[in-house]
Amino acid sequence: MTTETEDRPARRRSGGRSGNARRGSTIAIKQSPWELTVNTDHPTTPLRPDGIEAIHNAAMTVLETIGIEFLNEDAKAILKQAGCTVTGDNVRMGRDFVMEMVGTAPSQFDMTPRNLDRKVTIGGDHMAFVNVSSPPNAMDLDHGRRPGAVEDFRNFMKLTQYFNCIHIAGGYPVEPIDIHASVRHLDCLYDKLTMTDKVCHAYSLGPERVEDVMEMVRIAGGLSHSEFDSRVRMYTNINSSSPLKHDWPMLDGAMRLAKRGQMVSVTPFTLSGAMAPVTLAGATVQAVAEGLCAIALLQYINPGVPVVMGSFTSNVDMKTGAPAFGTPEYSRATQMAGQMARHYGLPLRASNACAANAPDGQAMWESSNSLWACMTAGVNLVYHAAGWLEGGLIASYEKFVMDCEIIQQMQHYMREVSVMEADLAVEAIREVGPDGHFFGVQHTQDRYETAFYSPFLSDWSNYEAWHEAGAVWTSERANKISKAILEEYAPPPMDEDIRAELEAFVAKRKEEGGAPTDF
Repeated sequence: MTTETEDRPARRRSGGRSGNARRGSTIAIKQSPWELTVNTDHPTTPLRPDGIEAIHNAAMTVLETIGIEFLNEDAKAILKQAGCTVTGDNVRMGRDFVMEMVGTAPSQFDMTPRNLDRKVTIGGDHMAFVNVSSPPNAMDLDHGRRPGAVEDFRNFMKLTQYFNCIHIAGGYPVEPIDIHASVRHLDCLYDKLTMTDKVCHAYSLGPERVEDVMEMVRIAGGLSHSEFDSRVRMYTNINSSSPLKHDWPMLDGAMRLAKRGQMVSVTPFTLSGAMAPVTLAGATVQAVAEGLCAIALLQYINPGVPVVMGSFTSNVDMKTGAPAFGTPEYSRATQMAGQMARHYGLPLRASNACAANAPDGQAMWESSNSLWACMTAGVNLVYHAAGWLEGGLIASYEKFVMDCEIIQQMQHYMREVSVMEADLAVEAIREVGPDGHFFGVQHTQDRYETAFYSPFLSDWSNYEAWHEAGAVWTSERANKISKAILEEYAPPPMDEDIRAELEAFVAKRKEEGGAPTDF
């Protein structure tokens, strides 16, 4: 923690409402405005109360009698101090300790980026959508599948900034392998912080990367050290190495962010039949145990630090061993995770996942299943919301656009239905009577432009008109739209002094060698 005496005066913030207004005009598409999404539906509850209790007790039994491997000496030392049983790398912890620690975590909190108008709320009935994160490959209809490069990375950042339905700039939307790994985080975060003004993320892949990203987020916000520490400005996501293991770099990064009050999402990667039991109940037990033990650690380090319980439970194809996403099992597991998260009073993270290899029908029914599972589960943080293909190995331009269409439709669906007198339309019904129609009445004329959701991607023309216009399929329309958006994109404003300081920090850290690598 940096002391007050080390702080420097805060400088002028960038962005804000005026910045948003400048970016509000659109040519490429007519999209929905920026808004925080509130889920107005009651969650689906496949588990009865006794089922919730059974999974809880089984998870506690795993933590008490089997234990979890913590491959981090600092984490083990802290947990030993807390009274846990540490034997080598194995850590066993009592349920009373776990529940006491989990009970200190907030059920809802805000994350505030450099543009204060892009603040997002995590928890409660809120849903925040995150761009696709971490695929090694990019793909579009023009050039096919290829290894990720910095040009693709920047293009996906432009799409992330452009779409109002995407609230958070998460991990790298595609890994730019043409930048050396030692300095990749510096270039990528500079681009992310200058090309977007949304909440961003740090990979927990070593101390240097985490510390560099926190400092860059602080600089980009024009913040003093105490201002950075006083609010949630960014986050990390860590995954357990299922089964029953947390690796050194993930724990190290999570602890570093937790000490400074920044959000950590803990997401076990539990594929039923491979890294977790073949039954949904068993996989959920394991996921709960792996998640809560890390959350307990972080709460012991900094009671009240914001955390998110993550769910990534799906299944494998038992014929090939390949991951399967957007399945009935994925939907049910996500809903079960939602019940467990609410049982513990924790926000929940899940994903828009699919296994398809192209932006086709399979991709969209699997993604629709995943997204609706998130909605019916009461998920608060939807990872990989736009652009994911091939089980997370591809970031697709066309799929990004197609996913945003679905997300916008979901956001429209979740808007509260108005039942004001004018909405009840009794006088319009009286005017039309049993023999007329509603096209021409004033009630319709006053509302026809805004009454219904208007898609930017769907083609509602009849077959003849569609065929005459070139018989353009959905993915082809999405390809055209992605190009128009990239052409239209304009970066959000940033104070030039802040930009210069960011550049100087990046140059200095590159001169120092960045993060150590073995190549």
